[in-house]
Amino acid sequence: MIAYAKPGAYTLGSSEIICSGIDVKAEVSVDTLRPLASRLHLFERFNEIDTFLLKLHSDSLFRYAWYQDSIHVRRYDFTEKPDTTLLILQDFDNTFCFVHPYPGRVTSQFGFRRGRYHYGVDINLNTGDSVLNAFDGIVRISRYNRSYGHAVVVRHFNGLETLYAHLSRRLVAPGDYVRAGDILGYGGNTGRSFGSHLHFEVRYFGEPLNPNDIIDFENFRLHADSLFLSQIHFEHIAEARRAQYYTIRSGDTLSAIARRHGTTVNALCRLNNMTPTTILRIGRRIRVR
Repeated sequence: MIAYAKPGAYTLGSSEIICSGIDVKAEVSVDTLRPLASRLHLFERFNEIDTFLLKLHSDSLFRYAWYQDSIHVRRYDFTEKPDTTLLILQDFDNTFCFVHPYPGRVTSQFGFRRGRYHYGVDINLNTGDSVLNAFDGIVRISRYNRSYGHAVVVRHFNGLETLYAHLSRRLVAPGDYVRAGDILGYGGNTGRSFGSHLHFEVRYFGEPLNPNDIIDFENFRLHADSLFLSQIHFEHIAEARRAQYYTIRSGDTLSAIARRHGTTVNALCRLNNMTPTTILRIGRRIRVR
């Protein structure tokens, strides 16, 4: 298990640089570790062997898949993640902390939605409301995207990235260092969006996490200061791969679709968040498995 400890707590003679279970390694000296540790707050350790490790620093962590034209960089499959990683999200001395992006009501949850997977949560806001950075990090993406509209992606020091989409205006540029609570931009309704809202995602080395596993969106705070990240947090990815869909055609009924795919009307309704009396729109894509 990999764990993060508070900066300045340990003296190291040498260490492996690692990346939370990713196979990227190098040897560094204490002269390299001290300034990086004080600047990036990124100590780690293996508890089982009491060996202390430094978090992958900017020359490796921030160079890893540092694309400024691709919002999502998915290079690892964590559906069979063999270990558990302890991610520190906020420390007790507020060396690094969490700030809620916007204290609004969640209007659309993480999960299947309208025949596709929705990999974030939508938070209600008004156009022009300030959108805040959740954790310390460095801006990787600040650009317009056809789907996400004006979007910002911030890479954090523990392998997480957060995405803030449908903004009306962006105030940061790629490479900017941002602290938790800094204004990234203003809420809006740009891109593929129907009404002003913030689309917010959390990803670990490119793979989507359910933000509800980390954040209490009703009380605008973290559930805990750390997260034990394991294979179970990526089960939705395997579920999405198993999913099967059907596009509604003229004359279709829920009962006929259910019979054709060996399922039930109730199961179709549950998978697609609808009722047996929902009007079936020709061309709508629904999940059947």
